[in-house]
Amino acid sequence: MTQTLMRLKLPLLLIAAVLIRLGIFFAFPSVFAFDDTGVIHGSTAYDTYAVNLVETGVYGIVPGVPDANIPPLYSYALAAVYALFGRSALSAAIFHIALDAVSIWLVYDSARRLFNPHGVWIGWLAGVFYAAYPYLIFQNLTLIDTPFFMLLLHVFIWLIIRLREPEHPNRAAWRWAVLAGIALGLGTLARPILPMLALVLPLWFLARRSLVQTILRLAPVAAISLIVLLPWFIRNHGVYGQFVAMSVTTGSNFYQGNNPLVIPLMRAGYDVQWTSPQITTADPNSPAADAERMAIALAFLRENPALIPDLWATKFLAHWSIDIFPRFNPTAGTDPNTAQIGDSTITIMPDGTVAITGLPEGDPVTAYSTDAFQIGRVLHRYYFGGLLVLALMGVILTARSWRDVSLLWLVQIAMTVAYVLFHPSTRYRAPSDPLLFVLSAAALVTMAQWFIDRWTTRALSNPARKITG
Repeated sequence: MTQTLMRLKLPLLLIAAVLIRLGIFFAFPSVFAFDDTGVIHGSTAYDTYAVNLVETGVYGIVPGVPDANIPPLYSYALAAVYALFGRSALSAAIFHIALDAVSIWLVYDSARRLFNPHGVWIGWLAGVFYAAYPYLIFQNLTLIDTPFFMLLLHVFIWLIIRLREPEHPNRAAWRWAVLAGIALGLGTLARPILPMLALVLPLWFLARRSLVQTILRLAPVAAISLIVLLPWFIRNHGVYGQFVAMSVTTGSNFYQGNNPLVIPLMRAGYDVQWTSPQITTADPNSPAADAERMAIALAFLRENPALIPDLWATKFLAHWSIDIFPRFNPTAGTDPNTAQIGDSTITIMPDGTVAITGLPEGDPVTAYSTDAFQIGRVLHRYYFGGLLVLALMGVILTARSWRDVSLLWLVQIAMTVAYVLFHPSTRYRAPSDPLLFVLSAAALVTMAQWFIDRWTTRALSNPARKITG
């Protein structure tokens, strides 16, 4: 029985992950069943784009009017789910649960390949941490791009590991390079943050391979990813008459992380997505408006160089907070004595106290201040906080294997830099958390092996003596 359980430990883990998520989904219909409640937790924009794609065949927030307000790929995937199975919370949840199951397997196999000789157990334990991670269980049952991007991120990591494995480039290596390029392109179409990771990957390859071999393996990845992106570039040029790489919200996202309100809002525990500058461009959703927002943010940085270290430090701490960030969310209602900024009313008192109001009654964001979600925040603090401490220990305990495990470091470094430059939140960090949990698992397995070896050595050096009477 024990041997059978050991042999089936991965399938049993995947089954448990699926059952946990289905149980949570059916236990809280008031949260997840948006087709019954009319309230979407996650993002209503993805639902709107998917519905419009199914009904009109045009990617746009307004039916039949093309735009590029957000990266497109998740909305296309969701539209395919709606077209095949109908628009329902259950169909979306099953889609996300399937994505999670595949991602857990990818984390397992990536760890198995990076760690020797205990990679199987490290990968399995990391999969357990992922499967039971309360934040991702909730997040990935809502209507959000997180589970979709996570799959593409972990596919890309797994393919990159496979690409570096052969001693010399062969037919298999070329296959992995092509697939990795496709994954990089698709991941960028889901969330344009993935190229930041691609930029640091040569460092990991150079730890095992020569400069020439690194170039030979990674150059096709870059070329294929650009080919994957090209149709979207051409489509956007046709819509806007100019080059738009991914969306017309890059400037908006950059402004949200680089403006005078960022430090006080983040220190008070609020997200900065509620900030928006006053612009002169007539069409707020145009490339010109996006460029104006970017220019305003860059001007703020140029005019306030002394604030930049504090700004980056504040965003770094928010990115790695053991609490779910943002810690606080806007509440419903308005205060006529405060100024309107963005979608909500932001009030900053002389003592630094911050309050954000102005959300409409029934907005799903207001639910995150209820007692049930506060309990979830406490649970997250200890769950993620404990695994973060273990991950830091794992970095130290596995440092001698840096040529292999440094890939996990580079993922975290690249994602941290990207979100510190723009703006962080727990939702943005979460896709790479399972790879952090690989280091947590490595710490536990390494310490367990040390105790086993110590016990075995002691037992061998002190054999039992025969007792005579």
